[in-house]
Amino acid sequence: MNKILVISPSWVGDCMLMQPMLMRLKQRHPDCLIDVFAPPWTAALLRAMPEVHEIIINPFAHGALQLGARYQLGKQLRAAHYDQAVVLPNSWKSALVPFFANIPLRTGFVGEMRYGLLNDARQLDKQKLPLMVERFAQLAEAAQDEIPRPLANPKLAISKAQRDAALRKLGLTLDQPVAAFCPGAEYGPAKRWPAAYYADIAQRLRQRGYAVWLIGSGKDKPVADEIDRLSGAQCTNLCGRTDLGDAIALLASARLVISNDSGLMHLAAALDRPMLALFGSSSPQFTPPLSAQAQVIKLDIECSPCFERECPLGHFNCMTRLTPDMVWDRLTPLLHEQSEPC
Repeated sequence: MNKILVISPSWVGDCMLMQPMLMRLKQRHPDCLIDVFAPPWTAALLRAMPEVHEIIINPFAHGALQLGARYQLGKQLRAAHYDQAVVLPNSWKSALVPFFANIPLRTGFVGEMRYGLLNDARQLDKQKLPLMVERFAQLAEAAQDEIPRPLANPKLAISKAQRDAALRKLGLTLDQPVAAFCPGAEYGPAKRWPAAYYADIAQRLRQRGYAVWLIGSGKDKPVADEIDRLSGAQCTNLCGRTDLGDAIALLASARLVISNDSGLMHLAAALDRPMLALFGSSSPQFTPPLSAQAQVIKLDIECSPCFERECPLGHFNCMTRLTPDMVWDRLTPLLHEQSEPC
């Protein structure tokens, strides 16, 4: 039996985009067991992926070397007798544990000059593989092979029992159709559609009989509070009240989703929810939502994408010029009661 250790990225969205690579490993090695070395906040997501056998928690903080601790962990993992490691992050540190674990085949892109740590080091052709999901999937192939196209999309399946448990925990019902807003973006404010614009859409949806749920982490609570205030308390603010497993279950309950480019956007896409994905400083040419149900909305202005955390020019035109009316025009066909006038 082939045993594979995958070193996962740390961002939730990137972790979701890893799944097609796991699918390819399973296709190429049907009897393999895939363990994933990942930060604790992604564990609930990984448990929802049928390709994952076991989750090994990555205890190291971002940027922390802790060379001795990495050596000890790698030494402990030798007992698992992995046949291959696939290292998705490009950092030098991320390749240390598989090296210390004496895993015989260690695959990844060259990244930070990792020739000594990886013995299957690949050169990344960014033009040939423009999407992050493609770059990850390439590492599931033999070095000389190309990825099969089209790649399968990420896919999450949540049971009715899991959904109902999350609803009970949070005191929610599905008496009305639900619109879920994901107004945060862990990377930075340049990815966030303005709170006043979300509030405008919330008011319109409430008039159409929708419940509006604001979903995100505790860090997103201030912006969600502002959306709720500006909407006249028309929203249910769940930011900071859910763990990632809850958030997945709530997104699965939604009739439609509006999201910034964020980890939750990728989760909603994997759940195949009808969605509008709002892009500003980032690019759908690199990390689009991978679902036929998702529509990308982005303005074509010359300074975007800049990939900065905050607008370097100070005007934030990529988002402020993306008006609520523009979004409503795209949203209207997705509504449950399409025959009502806008």
